[in-house]
Amino acid sequence: MKDVAASRINPAVSALSLPPIPAVKAWAQAYDGALGPLIDLSQAVPGYPPHDEMLRLSGEAASSKAFANYGPIEGLPVLREAYAAHVSQLYKAKLDAAQVQITAGCNQAFIAAVMALAGAGDTVMLSNPLYFNHETSLAMLGIKLELMPCRAQNGFVPDPQELKEVLHAGIKVLALVTPNNPTGAVYSADVLKQIYEICRANGTWLILDETYRDFLEDADAVPHHLFDEADWHDYLIQLYSFSKSFCIPGHRLGAIIAAEAVISEIAKIMDNLQICAPLPPQAAIAQAIEPLTEWRNENRREIASRAQALRSAIAQMEGWEAISVGAYFAFVRHPFKGVESAAISEKLAKTCGIITIPGAYFGEGQQDFLRFAFANVDAETITVLPERVAALRF
Repeated sequence: MKDVAASRINPAVSALSLPPIPAVKAWAQAYDGALGPLIDLSQAVPGYPPHDEMLRLSGEAASSKAFANYGPIEGLPVLREAYAAHVSQLYKAKLDAAQVQITAGCNQAFIAAVMALAGAGDTVMLSNPLYFNHETSLAMLGIKLELMPCRAQNGFVPDPQELKEVLHAGIKVLALVTPNNPTGAVYSADVLKQIYEICRANGTWLILDETYRDFLEDADAVPHHLFDEADWHDYLIQLYSFSKSFCIPGHRLGAIIAAEAVISEIAKIMDNLQICAPLPPQAAIAQAIEPLTEWRNENRREIASRAQALRSAIAQMEGWEAISVGAYFAFVRHPFKGVESAAISEKLAKTCGIITIPGAYFGEGQQDFLRFAFANVDAETITVLPERVAALRF
């Protein structure tokens, strides 16, 4: 019966590997605790709780009859307005609520945006290394994938000149993540402007996932100036997640900024995916964006201290090298030449009590790397990594 059922599953889905996070966490079940408590560097989870005010606002909204019903497909007007004002201030640009779509997390934002722009048989380009949920979303939709190389010698920041060489007329969308998942690399405003201009010249949409922008080191710096471009409406879609900044990944809340005409098309998709994003967190976030600004900046500084602790720890690990560290992630070169990254991650989990994700899960040619998601462990815990890793042998 099992084989018969499996043969009748959509092959675009059955061809996918199982979700990576549960798979790597399963390895840790064999860890005996001999070296101390488990250290989970696998998933991008905030390593501190939500603010008390965020919890209070969420609780009030969740107990309100008003938010137990369906809401507007595009999102609550109060949140769309608050978020448009926040982004306008951050980017020194003029954006309005009609250009905002609220989604149930940023993965949903990505799949809704991609569906609005590309269909089965079309081609979307991702960076390599890539974020695996972007890759699997495209595969399920029957969308072809091409890769833009981001090289270790450049700290995994894309080279605009190399993009010119690989971006051809058949590519409908280029989707990038900055600060990057999995590498942590931050794409400068200048690099992003060059990429935007290349996409515009090619007639390619640029989807820019900025889930981790609130963890850039300088809270006052404008991440980029693409919203200043007179024609950004025709070429740019920005994605964002409230999960990390407000410590509410379980509430699933993200956002899209795009031209009003594009938002209208995305709303058609959202009506079929979910009808509306969860209303209680929308109501809570709308009230929390500005009041919790300094709290978010404190968290930004805390994450920066954890990043520095990780750099110091890896510098003490013989043969290991942190090629790129930023926001929530580090892409780390391991010293075991010729050994598959999955074998290294598995052994780290089972014998050292450290859960990481193999580089091979993030695209072609990444066997020499592991992803460390360091935001969910404190700096003191990070300091024990060199001692733990010293026990690893192949």
